[in-house]
Amino acid sequence: LGILAGVGRRRVLVRPRPRVVVISTGAELAEPGTPLAPGQIWESNSYTLVAAVREAGGDGYRAGVVADDARLFLHQLDAQLLRADAVITSGGVSMGAYEPVKEALGPLGTVRFDRVAMQPGMPQGFGVVGEDQIPIFALPGNPVSSFVSFMLFVRPALRKMRGLPAGPAPTVRALTASPLRSPQGRRSYLRAVLAADGTVTPVRGQGSHQLAALAAANALIVLPEDVTELPEGATVEVIPL
Repeated sequence: LGILAGVGRRRVLVRPRPRVVVISTGAELAEPGTPLAPGQIWESNSYTLVAAVREAGGDGYRAGVVADDARLFLHQLDAQLLRADAVITSGGVSMGAYEPVKEALGPLGTVRFDRVAMQPGMPQGFGVVGEDQIPIFALPGNPVSSFVSFMLFVRPALRKMRGLPAGPAPTVRALTASPLRSPQGRRSYLRAVLAADGTVTPVRGQGSHQLAALAAANALIVLPEDVTELPEGATVEVIPL
């Protein structure tokens, strides 16, 4: 800013922060602070994702929870497109009986749903919606899966929208402090703690529903698709969080 003023520039062109709306779906979800009915859990994904959007330099807006109803989801989506530069949905994209995001967006022909060879976060969707062709990221519903998917797919897109270099998440090399295992044929992103001495230790609790374990992590260990196990002391690629 000082240089701009120093060379006499009164005005400059800038890019605004991307406005990102987050919509969570699922009949099992209840708003935090409300009583839980049988089979329900408190909704947390939208809070995690809005915080991640803000940390990535965007303006995040939480649009609340939509039950497993494709019609209600489309109504909520249409209402949010007026203020969105991008939309993130959570849940409703896998192979279950009630997948409102897939059911609502699939017939439009502008959003593609795939199964990506990664763990966590296999079911994914991406495309554009509305007259202004707003990009939409349809992420899986498990809390860890949705956050890892955000880091890999959404965060680079937000950087692109901000006019910054975009590409795969940057990695560093580290030495494993314990043996590691990974399923064949999937690229694994293990939640871990990266230490100042260059070692990395996976946290206890690698389930895609274990949000507390994710909160304890500061890095993701990347294990390629053809690696099923590594000994202690092996060199691995790590994505700092």
